[in-house]
Amino acid sequence: QVQLVESGGRLVQAGGSLRLACDAEDFTLDYWAVGWFRQVPGKERVGIACINSRDDNTFYTDSVKGRFTISRDKSTKTVYLQMDSLTPEDTARYYCGIDLTEVCQPTLDAAWGNGMRYWGAGTAVTVSS
Repeated sequence: QVQLVESGGRLVQAGGSLRLACDAEDFTLDYWAVGWFRQVPGKERVGIACINSRDDNTFYTDSVKGRFTISRDKSTKTVYLQMDSLTPEDTARYYCGIDLTEVCQPTLDAAWGNGMRYWGAGTAVTVSS
């Protein structure tokens, strides 16, 4: 069983920045594409970013493109989500997930999200206006 752990979520003012981290216990993320997702109460979890394993190509949903950056630190085996220019609409619980493939689905669509094999418990981000 793969256990993913997200961290870094907290309360932040609009316009601020946060960096979320995704780690895996007793498992290396280096070999797999890793996606970031978010969910607000009453709505479905949606994919917002993904990074390939071999070439580190990245993909973003339109709502975060240009503000969020997904990256991978292979020395620490951690995948990060740098979030800048935050708005209250970014308030959500953020999750990382893997589907044990090496490449992302560039559209980050629901079918791709539903194919995730492992998730973390998430980390809460609240952006105040």
